[in-house]
Amino acid sequence: MGYKIAVVGATGNVGREMLNILAEREFPYDEIAAVASSRSHGMEIEIGDTGKMLKVQNIEHFDFSGYDIALFAAGSGPTKEFAPKAAAAGCTVIDNSSLYRMDPDVPLIVPEVNPEDIDGYTKRNIIANPNCSTAQMVVALKPLHDAAKIKRVVVSTYQSVSGAGKGGMDELFEQSRAIFVGDEKTNQVFTKQIAFNVIPHIDVFLDDGSTKEEWKMVVETKKILDSKIKLSATCVRVPVFVGHSESINIEFENELSAKDAQAILRDAPGIMLVDKREDEGYVTPVECVGDGATYISRVREDPTVENGLNIWCVSDNLRKGAALNAVQIAELLGRKHLQKG
Repeated sequence: MGYKIAVVGATGNVGREMLNILAEREFPYDEIAAVASSRSHGMEIEIGDTGKMLKVQNIEHFDFSGYDIALFAAGSGPTKEFAPKAAAAGCTVIDNSSLYRMDPDVPLIVPEVNPEDIDGYTKRNIIANPNCSTAQMVVALKPLHDAAKIKRVVVSTYQSVSGAGKGGMDELFEQSRAIFVGDEKTNQVFTKQIAFNVIPHIDVFLDDGSTKEEWKMVVETKKILDSKIKLSATCVRVPVFVGHSESINIEFENELSAKDAQAILRDAPGIMLVDKREDEGYVTPVECVGDGATYISRVREDPTVENGLNIWCVSDNLRKGAALNAVQIAELLGRKHLQKG
């Protein structure tokens, strides 16, 4: 006996990826409902490469009663309206938006990092999925924190345009094409030209000069991993379609050599270590697309602090940063709390 799953926001980048991953990982479902806004009502969407087509249902008329899990990839607005209704109907919500991440009654989960926290989901019947840049970073930090206890992290991100949705990807494509053919360039999604450029601005600015994306990385890391970790982030949008990269500087309480860190990371769940000190001995975002792993390269000691390391971290943001992590949460929820049989 399998689960009844609803994918909300099924026609978007992350929703489609959720359907792909449910099929790839052979998630034990009996039924999947594709749910989206009224604009998508009636269109057909495939579950991965199974050949099975789903007719998209209008969220405004969808009944969550009888469904076990709803994977939400619909943004904060629709989530605020419909997630509580799904939860009240007995359907556990796994939400990809930022709406519930810092709610003290909602667990914020990365299964490789804090699986035990999922037990708190019963307070609201909602589980939050972290920000895409936070998710891959804490996967990398967790085994190192266990080994030597992290004091401080300074991270600079290089985030792909898919983090801004389909509109962001379309804008990069259209601007690139316009530059080559001599057409006029326009900015609609991003504040400045993204083609052949980088923009040190993701989400809105806060009073202290940081952006909300940078704030998310700080507070989410503290909630998921350790509230005592100090973290400074600079988040940058780059002209890459899919795949977030991060340069992470870590200061530890205890000594940890680069060689020992490599050994720890090599055996850590969810991580692929590709770290050869030679041409092509590292991973770039192009190479991580379509993969669920968090790739680590360029592990080296930082001589400017007593116990410091630098690492390079790359992951497919539509997968581990969003859809895959949500499905992994669903798998964890099933193992621990919603067993079928």
